[in-house]
Amino acid sequence: QLACPLDLGCHSVWEIDVGEEKPRQVVSGLVKFIPIEKMQDRIVLVLANLKPAKMRGIASQAMVLCASNADHTVVDFVIPPSATPGERVTFPGYTNESSGLLDIKVIGSVLDGLRTNDEGTALFKDAPFTTSAGTCKASLPNATIR
Repeated sequence: QLACPLDLGCHSVWEIDVGEEKPRQVVSGLVKFIPIEKMQDRIVLVLANLKPAKMRGIASQAMVLCASNADHTVVDFVIPPSATPGERVTFPGYTNESSGLLDIKVIGSVLDGLRTNDEGTALFKDAPFTTSAGTCKASLPNATIR
């Protein structure tokens, strides 16, 4: 759940509840595409097993997943159905083989497999992003997810 924006020009800093003891700090460039009012108090998907990275000199501890059109002029959140903060997203046919935090360079190969189908369902390769309440969707069909 997104809360508490700190404006850094074209970037903002968010506190995101991922179901842990403390919220995670996330630096995001989404304010260029999504109004802050639409970001606040939202349930969103985050890639949380990344090593913290500095953006604008501030540590970012996760990455918000969004779908975007081909020329990256339209961006919107990938939304889990009725998920609770911290719920793990699964992908039918795949198991979690990760053993700890991943470097952003390593995660690039995973990001290349993220997209939406013609109905806006979020996919890793051909497996839907799935929570206990169903599949995750975005408002943008046939989009890339980053």
